[in-house]
Amino acid sequence: MEKHAPAPGRGGPLRTRLRRLYYGASAGAVRFRIAVLVVDFALIAFFIAAPLLKDAGWAFYTLDYVIAAVLAADLAARGYAYGDWGKWFRRPITWVDLFVLVTLLAPAWLFNLGFLRILRLWSLLSSDHFWRTVGRRYDDTRVEDVTRAMAALVTFVFIATGFVYTAFAGRGTDVHGYVDALYFTVTTLSTTGYGDVILPGVGGRLLSIAIMLVGVTLFIRLGQALFRGEGKIYAACRGCGLLRHEPDARFCRGCGRPLSRESGVRGPGVTKL
Repeated sequence: MEKHAPAPGRGGPLRTRLRRLYYGASAGAVRFRIAVLVVDFALIAFFIAAPLLKDAGWAFYTLDYVIAAVLAADLAARGYAYGDWGKWFRRPITWVDLFVLVTLLAPAWLFNLGFLRILRLWSLLSSDHFWRTVGRRYDDTRVEDVTRAMAALVTFVFIATGFVYTAFAGRGTDVHGYVDALYFTVTTLSTTGYGDVILPGVGGRLLSIAIMLVGVTLFIRLGQALFRGEGKIYAACRGCGLLRHEPDARFCRGCGRPLSRESGVRGPGVTKL
């Protein structure tokens, strides 16, 4: 069984079937998960466009509830397939998805928190589900690190944009719409700062500072993922669990445990995650 899959547990044919689809390695399971991922990215596109679609009235709310039903069915199937409900509920990614579901079920009351739905992008690209499917060739590699760093940066951009739009649009500020909020966020976190769109008051200045600091930090993290991992191998030390080592390393730089290699092949001292 794959390293990320839940331990087998008791259950009927339905649970066995769902477990094979969500956690199996067969061609049919991979095709199923690809279809689920396509739906996931469609949901994320809706979350990004929601501020522009909210004036569509009943059509917007109908689509919102349809998406809520799809997400609820997917979450229920994942949890049932996982087998251990307690462990499944303790996963941070599960809590993100549950929060997104709540905002979909109460769009009229929680629309101001709707910008947090973009966390679904982060949870999706950080999930084992994604890396076992379309990213299985790059699981535990620098490509995964770069993808996760980019997901964190893009997620922050849209969260910050949503907060700026919710808090400042239509209140006598330079932010007149969602595009203005996105423009302000990008120019601020990139420290370009043209100054044609600014946030008023002490609160606006503090928010601008926070966006700049977090944005620069995420840019640095992305740069580290792009360049720092060059020449590393991805192997976990059995002593301390340190993942990255130099190709010619004979001892773990974290705990000093000997690393066994023969002709570049990981020996018994190092285990591929």
